[in-house]
Amino acid sequence: MKRPFTREEMRELDRKAIEEYLIPGIILMENAGRNVAGEAMSMLRHVQPPQTEGRPGVRKAAILCGKGNNGGDGYVIARHLHNGGISVKVFVVANISGILKEGDAAVNLRILFKMKIPVQELSDMAAIENLAKELRGYDVIIDALFGTGLSGEVREPFKTLINATNDSHKPIISVDIPSGLDANTGKVLGTAIKATKTVTFAVSKKGFYLNEGPAHTGEVVVTDISIPRELIP
Repeated sequence: MKRPFTREEMRELDRKAIEEYLIPGIILMENAGRNVAGEAMSMLRHVQPPQTEGRPGVRKAAILCGKGNNGGDGYVIARHLHNGGISVKVFVVANISGILKEGDAAVNLRILFKMKIPVQELSDMAAIENLAKELRGYDVIIDALFGTGLSGEVREPFKTLINATNDSHKPIISVDIPSGLDANTGKVLGTAIKATKTVTFAVSKKGFYLNEGPAHTGEVVVTDISIPRELIP
């Protein structure tokens, strides 16, 4: 296994892949999201949803997205799960109009609107509290709230949402890192997702193996998102 990276090393790895090897960030995002969707599909194959009026039930996935590229990965995941026959709903803990202004996440969010995949903006604590009850009705929850760049304390409304996600007792797949976990130290930044599985990109992260990290990552799956192997010592 290759040695784990810090957040600073991952930032530099992404920069080199994009600027020196000319790999567009949206390709990295597409590969990341497709990989997570594949892991989610494997998990959902073991789910037997209840029948409705004698017809086979539909497996359901909730995707929790923040405003950054981690959320952008979540939009890619939603598209691939939808195409795989999963009933998907995306919950965005950010101002959607702000996300749509520019960037790779904006491109993938617009695609969801074109595909008429349900997207809900969580704009206040009341919406978060309603979602806390709704989460129990899903078969899997995708955590795409925060990436490896998080280093400060988790604040509301994310704190309540993360706690509600943990309390749902549903399988949780974290995108790259469990939200709320420090990528360098493995310390919980106030609160953090307790993932069933963490699908991380290119290399594992140092914090996965330190302090509270092992209690929050669940099974760690390292996936290739097309970062050149020459960049990973």
